[in-house]
Amino acid sequence: MLIESGLGIAITGSGSALPTATIDNHRLVELVETSDEWITTRTGIHQRRLATPQESLSALATQAASAAIEMARITPTDLDLIILATSTPDDLFGSACQIQTQLGASRAVAFDITAACSGFVFGLVTAAQFIRTGVYQNVLLIGADILSRWVDWTDRSTCVLFGDGAGAVVLQAHSSDRLLGFELRSDGTQNNCLNLSYQPQPKELIPGVSIGKGTYAPITMNGKEVYRFAVQKVPEAIEKALFRGNKSVDEIDWLILHQANQRILDAVALRLNIPAHKVISNMARYGNTSAASIPIALDEAVRQGKIQPDDIIATAGFGAGLTWGAAIFQWGR
Repeated sequence: MLIESGLGIAITGSGSALPTATIDNHRLVELVETSDEWITTRTGIHQRRLATPQESLSALATQAASAAIEMARITPTDLDLIILATSTPDDLFGSACQIQTQLGASRAVAFDITAACSGFVFGLVTAAQFIRTGVYQNVLLIGADILSRWVDWTDRSTCVLFGDGAGAVVLQAHSSDRLLGFELRSDGTQNNCLNLSYQPQPKELIPGVSIGKGTYAPITMNGKEVYRFAVQKVPEAIEKALFRGNKSVDEIDWLILHQANQRILDAVALRLNIPAHKVISNMARYGNTSAASIPIALDEAVRQGKIQPDDIIATAGFGAGLTWGAAIFQWGR
């Protein structure tokens, strides 16, 4: 929905960070029965970045956040709120407060949200409400994931897809509202299509009293169902967000979707009649970085000079939950 208010928001800075280690499709042949041709034709992915055991999610997120803060021309102490969208925190209790400390953002409230690959869009809408109501002026939103920690590297249906990374944006109070419209949705009936599920190990404490010792199973996914869901639901969400923002498809300058699969990006663009030159894609180099994929793609396009001030951007995330959401916004102050 679109909330009318005396305050608006502007996205004034972006940043991203990626691990240094790279594994391309040719090297994956050493792990599973696959090929560069098989992976490329089905996903569009050629390589992905992987975090080492020494690299933490909070460090990647802090690096991305610092770049966004610098672009926005504020300081960490100007921040009122930090939202971290992630499914893979360093600490199961949350990692946003670690990032707050590493940035030196001593005034900021910090918390995590989890909506998997939809996390950045859900976080964008959440952050906007704090600004629109006048509670906060400067909000840092980070999307970051290290999915390599939770991939079964013997399962070729999933291990070829995922990479690690972090992206961030700064949202600030503005005289006009540059978040033009949004649509958020969830459907728990399809939860089993994509999981990183709790897998308890029974442990008897005393006779007659047992608990489930905490651990998680690797990522599992029904790729065909996720593809079908995304191609159907994402265009609908974008159209509803455009309607609420009183914008047409022809007014979109750039389409930035969650970087899950090139075939999904192509299918969504085709259904919306958006030409290929308006579709931003970087999954060939980074794979699916979950909540980080949209802000990484946004930051790259901004720093390459593709996205200019006042450009209208349609973005959408979709994934586990199942969750999906779209937002229409204008870049810059």
